[in-house]
Amino acid sequence: MNVLVIGAGGREHALAYKLSQSALVDELYAIPGNVGMEKVAHVESDIAESDHKAIVDFAQSHDIEWVVIGPEQPLTDGLTDLLIEAGIKVFGPTRAAAQIESSKTFAKALMKKYDIPTADYRSVTNKQDALSYIESCDYPVVVKKDGLAAGKGVIIAQNYDEAEEAVEQFYQNGDARVIFESYLEGEEFSLMTFVNGDYAVPFDCIAQDHKRAYDHDEGPNTGGMGAYCPVPHISSDVIQQTNDLIAQPIVKAMDKEEVPFFGVLYIGAILTKEGPKVIEFNARFGDPEAQVLLTRMESDLMQHIVDLYDKREIHFEWKSDAVVGVMLASKGYPGAYDKGATLKDFPVDDGQYFISGVKRDGEQLVTSGGRVVLAAGQGSTIQDAKTNAYDKVAQIESEALFYRNDISDKALNLSLIHI
Repeated sequence: MNVLVIGAGGREHALAYKLSQSALVDELYAIPGNVGMEKVAHVESDIAESDHKAIVDFAQSHDIEWVVIGPEQPLTDGLTDLLIEAGIKVFGPTRAAAQIESSKTFAKALMKKYDIPTADYRSVTNKQDALSYIESCDYPVVVKKDGLAAGKGVIIAQNYDEAEEAVEQFYQNGDARVIFESYLEGEEFSLMTFVNGDYAVPFDCIAQDHKRAYDHDEGPNTGGMGAYCPVPHISSDVIQQTNDLIAQPIVKAMDKEEVPFFGVLYIGAILTKEGPKVIEFNARFGDPEAQVLLTRMESDLMQHIVDLYDKREIHFEWKSDAVVGVMLASKGYPGAYDKGATLKDFPVDDGQYFISGVKRDGEQLVTSGGRVVLAAGQGSTIQDAKTNAYDKVAQIESEALFYRNDISDKALNLSLIHI
């Protein structure tokens, strides 16, 4: 079969690399793709990710059987709907189902209606109500802007002054919907779940992301500065309870509300004293979690997608090795940063580096985004995988880039957590 991957980041690079290994895939294409995908897919960089008509036309003219959509924006903008109307199968939810990510209000209301554990919240739509709320709320408080924010629309305010600064930031362009949530304490983890309507199959390998920009979880939130899997200090009974209390109920709730989901549902969870609770849902693979999970996955991703479509049993298989991924980002990220910095030559297409913001400028590789490249290391232990990952980081270290030095340290320092 012919398969098309939509997207240009590290997650899509990992998807393309993994799909290219499937015996089911005859020809693999990527729109718009990146330099790391060129050896595993036909990269169609002249077509924009946002040009939905051109994507549908391309899919029809190239006999595409399956489209795998990586990023959240095309899902929210309804690309899935257009492709389905054209008779093309899509791994990714419709616009309506993608609200589980694009509308925090939708997700919170659904969780409240169906008793799915999450933080208490308050939704406001104007600046004055937001300022009134922070005068009497408990601190710390989590402030979230509704809608897509590339992983950066969350501020944890420790006091009134920080909350006021968050309100000013989120309302600088006029009225908007903002969610205030009670702060939850515990260990965070990411659970990917394959979903087709009321049928849900969670990964039996979880990952842990590192959202903050700097070591020791300091600095602003980012799209993710690294991840690792498995997460040895979170036990299998925690994963099972997350499936029972969150994954199965939310997909059944969406099905009952007539917004059935098809694709991968990302459950950003936190293990509290009361058990696992939802921090957020995403309507696609996490980034950088996809890079480490798909590197560790030994079974055939395309076969899993086909089996999900047919609601057949799915049995994921994993390498025994652990995987640690370290993101190198442009200095200044997630704020303002420069592009065009020259990088040392490194193997962009061997499955050890996943490209997020790199392009070719003549014979040179240069930066083109905030998050630039993830270096993935494998090893028989988390420590070995971490060592291998940072060895790969050293090969492309640049004055224009920064990275965290503590990716996976929690797994090395924490004891096993049960329910």
